[in-house]
Amino acid sequence: MTDSSRTLGEWIEEFEREAFRLETLDDYSQSGGVDAYRAFLAGEPQPEDHKTAAWVGTVANAVRNGKRMYRVHILSRPLTEYLRFELSWGYRRNMTAGEEFFILDTTHQPNPIPDAPDFWLFDDKAVGAMSYDGAGKFLGAEFLGEERTSQFLAYRDTAMAHAVPFPEWWAKYGE
Repeated sequence: MTDSSRTLGEWIEEFEREAFRLETLDDYSQSGGVDAYRAFLAGEPQPEDHKTAAWVGTVANAVRNGKRMYRVHILSRPLTEYLRFELSWGYRRNMTAGEEFFILDTTHQPNPIPDAPDFWLFDDKAVGAMSYDGAGKFLGAEFLGEERTSQFLAYRDTAMAHAVPFPEWWAKYGE
C-alpha cells in the first residue's frame, strides 16, 4: 500500500529507485526561481543562487546513490518566454547533476495524453498530482490512491514513447 502520509518533499528526498515528473504547462513562473526568471527576461547573467539551487544538490545526491530522476515536458513551439528560461537555464543546469529530460513536442503531432495532469510518480507506486493556478503558481500536490497508479504509469510510458531526449531536441530547436 502506498504511504500517502508522506509529503511531496519527503517523497523527493526518500524515493528508492526512480522519480518521474510530467510537466504539461507553458508557465511555472510563480512557482520558484522568480528572481532568476526576471534576470533571464532582462538579459542579465544567471544569479549565483540559481546556479547553485538546492534542487541541484537533491538531484546529485539521488543520482550518486544510484537513483534515477527524469521528466518529460509536453510543449509546442514557439516556446513561451518561461519555457525558454526553464529549458535554457533550468534543464541545462539540472542535467549537470544527473537529472534526465525529455521533450514531447506537440508542434506537429497531437498530444497522445491530452488529459494527463502534471504529476510526480515515485518508484512506480506513489502518484502526486500537482495543482497550479492560471499564473503558474504551485498550489499543492495530492497523493492519489493506489487504484489510480496504473493510469499514471500509462501516462508515463506513453509520454516516454513519444518524447525525445532533451539534448537532441535542444540541438535542433534550442536558442
